[in-house]
This record gives sequence, structure tokens and C-alpha cells, in this order.
Amino acid sequence: MADQQAPPAGPDLSQGISLSEFAGATLLGHVGDEDVLLVRSGSEIFAIDAHCSHYHGPLAEGLVDGESIRCPWHHACFDLRTGEAARAPALNSIAVWKIEHEGNRIFVRQKREQPKPRVKGSVDAPARIVIVGGGAAGFAAAEMLRRQDYRGSIVMLSTEAAGPVDRPNLSKDYLAGTAQEDWLPLRSDDFYAETSIDLRLNTEVTSIDTKARNVVLASGEAVPYDRLLLATGAEPVRLPISGADQPHVHVLRSLDDCRTIIASANGARRALVIGASFIGLEVAASLRARDIEVHVVGLEQRPMERVLGPEMGDFVRALHEEHGVVFHLGDTVTAIDGKRATLKSGSVLEADVVVVGVGVRPRLALAEKAGLAIDRGVTVNAYLETSIPGIYAAGDIARWPDPHSGEPIRVEHWVVAERQGQTAARNMLGQREVFDAVPFFWSQHYDVPINYVGHAEKWDAIAVDGDIAAKDCLLQYKSGGRVLAVASIYRDVASLEAELAMERARR
Repeated sequence: MADQQAPPAGPDLSQGISLSEFAGATLLGHVGDEDVLLVRSGSEIFAIDAHCSHYHGPLAEGLVDGESIRCPWHHACFDLRTGEAARAPALNSIAVWKIEHEGNRIFVRQKREQPKPRVKGSVDAPARIVIVGGGAAGFAAAEMLRRQDYRGSIVMLSTEAAGPVDRPNLSKDYLAGTAQEDWLPLRSDDFYAETSIDLRLNTEVTSIDTKARNVVLASGEAVPYDRLLLATGAEPVRLPISGADQPHVHVLRSLDDCRTIIASANGARRALVIGASFIGLEVAASLRARDIEVHVVGLEQRPMERVLGPEMGDFVRALHEEHGVVFHLGDTVTAIDGKRATLKSGSVLEADVVVVGVGVRPRLALAEKAGLAIDRGVTVNAYLETSIPGIYAAGDIARWPDPHSGEPIRVEHWVVAERQGQTAARNMLGQREVFDAVPFFWSQHYDVPINYVGHAEKWDAIAVDGDIAAKDCLLQYKSGGRVLAVASIYRDVASLEAELAMERARR
């Protein structure tokens, strides 16, 4: 997280600047002790808060696109006229400031009253909407429904014990001990009461009666719906080996999972991470931040090679080894007896805490039982509607027609889930919005962020611009000469430009 106590930057905009001083697309200044960003869009000049409402990213280093600006860190997008967080991962709006023109000078002295978000006209808005799932997609849908001035009933059913949280933080800052727990909730508990969202925790949905249009809970209660969103997410894969059910062996998905790992890590000398995945290696980095010896066991020869390619895989391994992580690759754990883990190679590792990060599987049982079309995920159309009208799916379970690749895809990215939840919300209100957002995710390893835009399950060439080892690079994953995806380290604007180029190509 950025230090919000830094002194204000740039000119004092309350004293005014001449138009000749504002030559580019943005200019960072301040009013009092608040950073304010001037943004030029065509012939108009806007003034907004200078920092993203997600993780305080510097919008001055972002990308202006029409009447919006994109954050360089995690690709949130803000409406310059209203300050609305138009696209996840940011959910909170930013302040919009009043511009005053006096001759050839412009002044910024005060904030405007927060404009209302732009609301598209709803067609045949349903009276009752039920959301199954309390993760990224489910929460983003509920929040967007209220933001779109939907006044009907919203019931949100979650199996988790806590309200929706910032799940990426669980393997990063919070697990590392550098983020407070009160940073995690996406909204306070009061939000749900204030917005009349009926959030029910520890609630399992056992079936969907598609003819009667209700969902049946484990308690036997039937909850009626006019529109239904399935956002059941994914669950961690658990190893089918002896000893995997011991108290010191963990998976990481929920806030409770993370709290349990932290409790196990207190006083631990050595940790074993099974799986050299993004989650596994983020966990490894976080446990190293707690000064715990970490060993990583993974089947692959290079960590993350399947997604990032061999050169980036070698870089990631070297980065973790610089921080003391010991790898055991091309191997797997066959049994855990107490604190002794036996590897297929015959080696034995002792560990006080074990975290299994070998992937997740989508929770499809409810959709399958309801008779929805399934193809390695819940099949949805361009509007995220399933094979049964009135039922939508979003997030880790949804397989949607990707306009860039021309193939149906399913991805397990936090930002994608949030954006799908937002699109599904608008479509449940009859707005017929095609989901064409380019997939995006970020991964953090110590002080090194890796941004990834697009989706490439396979490629025939990787073009590298810059120096991977120097942590200054952009990689293009190509098939037949066409760029399918881009990964980058400290090339934030280039990453945003790649995202925008892919969006325009889709349209």
C-alpha cells in the first residue's frame, strides 16, 4: 500500500495555473494537502482525486481514454465526469473537483457535490434478485444493482462465515502481516443493512427449482427469484494423500483459511508449500516475510511456465531463491506423517505448517443439478445468461464466448469475476450489455508486481521487450502473429495500452 502521508505534489491549483503550463494529458497538483489531478480529454479539462480508490495507485501515471482514466496498478477505470469507479477492481468513486476559468488561467478550489453514477435505463426490472455466492462476482453484482438505482429485493446467499472480502490480499499483504484485517472487507457490515441487501452467511443452497423459480436452502427454506445469479466460485483442490487432513495442513481460499494459516505460522520454523502456482508462490513470499523457512514442492520444472513461459518462469524462481525459498521441482508429496512429508523422489521434508496450493476447481454441482448447460464450467452467452432464461452465471464458474480468441473461455481471476458480476447485474436489469472485457490479473512477489492482460492457453512465440532480470519488461504471447496476452513488470502504461488495444480489436 502506498504511503498516504506524502506531502502534496505539483503546483497549488487553488492559486491557479496558466493553460500553457498544462500541455500534456494530465498534470498532478494539489489543493491544500490533497493531491488533485488535472486531466485533459479532447477540449475539456477535468479535476479529480489523484489516487485510485482501490490500492491508492497514482492516476497521474495511468492512461486517459475518452472521458475515463485507468489506474496503472490494477486497471481500475474511473469516469472523469462523475468520479464513478466504472470498472473493477475499484468499487468506490473518487472525488470530482470544480474547474474555474479566469482568463487564460484555471483554478481548482473546491470539490463538487459527488455526481450520481450514470444509470442506463432499465427494461422490465425484476422485483426479486437472488445471488448465490459471497465472493467477487456476487458482491460486485449486488453493489452494482444498487448503484444502478435498482430498488427491488436482493438476497445474497454465501457459504462463508465472513462477508465479502478482498480475497487477493489473503495470499499477499494480510498473510505477510503488513495489512490490517480491517482493510479486508469490501464493505462494512453496515453497508448491507443500509442498502437493503439481505446478506445471509453460513448459508448453503442445495437446489434450484427452475420451474417454480426459487432456490432451496439446506434448512428447507425456498427463496423465490425473478432473476438468479450463480456466482458459486471455486474451491481449492485437496490432495488425495494420507495425512492431508491433519490440523497443520491448510488450503487458502477464505478469510478463515488465512486466519488459520497465520495462527499455525506463529512460532513455526519451517513451512512447506505444495504447488508452485501463483497462489502457492504468493504464500511462499508472505511466509518468508514472517521470517519462516519455506520449501516449495511442485510438479513443474519451472514455476508458472504454463502461464508465463520459460524465461519468466526462470526469473520467478530466481527471485524467490534470492529471498531464501528452496524449490523441489519435478516432484510431489505422496504422504504427510505428522510433520514429515515424503516426496515421490524419496526425500523427506519436515515442516511445522503445510499449505496446499495446487489449484482450484469450479463449484458446478448446483448448476449441473439444475440442468444448466455445462462445458468445463457453466455455459453462458455474451450477456452472461445461462441456457435457462433468467439465470445468469459469473466468476470462476462461467465459460463465456471470448470475442478476442473466438473461443469459449473460463478464467479464475478476481478482476474478471468482479467485472462479470457488474455486467450480469446490468443485464439482469435488462440492459443487454455484452461482456467483452479483456481478462486481467496481477501477482505480487516481494516487491515485484507481475501484470497480465489477455488470455493465452497456448502460443507459438513470446516476444520480449526489455530485460526480465532487470525487472523492466513486457512480454507478448503470440499465436500466428496475433498477440493473445501480455505480461509485464514495471511497464504499467504499456500494460494499459495493450489492454485498450485488445478491447478495441474486440469491438
